[in-house]
Amino acid sequence: MQIDLLTDEGLLGPPLDPEALANFGACDMPMQQLTTRSMTKADYDFIVRVIDKWWGGPSTALAHPIFFHEFGREAMVVEAEGRPVGFLFGFLPNESSVGYIHLVGIDPDYRRQHVGSMLYGAFEQACTKAGCLSMKAITTLGNQGSMRFHEALGWSFEQVDDYAGPGRTRVVFTKMLPKTSAAADMSD
Repeated sequence: MQIDLLTDEGLLGPPLDPEALANFGACDMPMQQLTTRSMTKADYDFIVRVIDKWWGGPSTALAHPIFFHEFGREAMVVEAEGRPVGFLFGFLPNESSVGYIHLVGIDPDYRRQHVGSMLYGAFEQACTKAGCLSMKAITTLGNQGSMRFHEALGWSFEQVDDYAGPGRTRVVFTKMLPKTSAAADMSD
């Protein structure tokens, strides 16, 4: 497998070792039974109570209820021991061939146990089934962990000046999906 590293902008510093990428997400803790499923209202209520702790600061506003109530069809969680240990708020806009990931959070005790990979994989399946041609996500400049994670999962990215308004540069991630018959119908 060839890994193309996008370091032209100097965002990641020196190129990552392909062997290190192969072990991305490895941990010393024993793997527990993890299940990916659709998010429920009880899950959402739990997430808004713990997101500040999981993210290490004020973040509740990012988990706006619109992403559960109005765009929640693709909202999902990874569950372990009967409770969410990770979540993804993503949506598939009408009249678009792009699936968008808005917000992901992982319980610090479950990081590096493939929870993020499971969420992204399930969302990718939903996008492919819906006929999407690509997926998109955004982060702030300097979020090295997010850049490495997306790169390890095969996403490309670019720095876009003024993306979120004047002087508000963002890193925009994209991942192309295999074209399906549903996607072909959408693009015609």
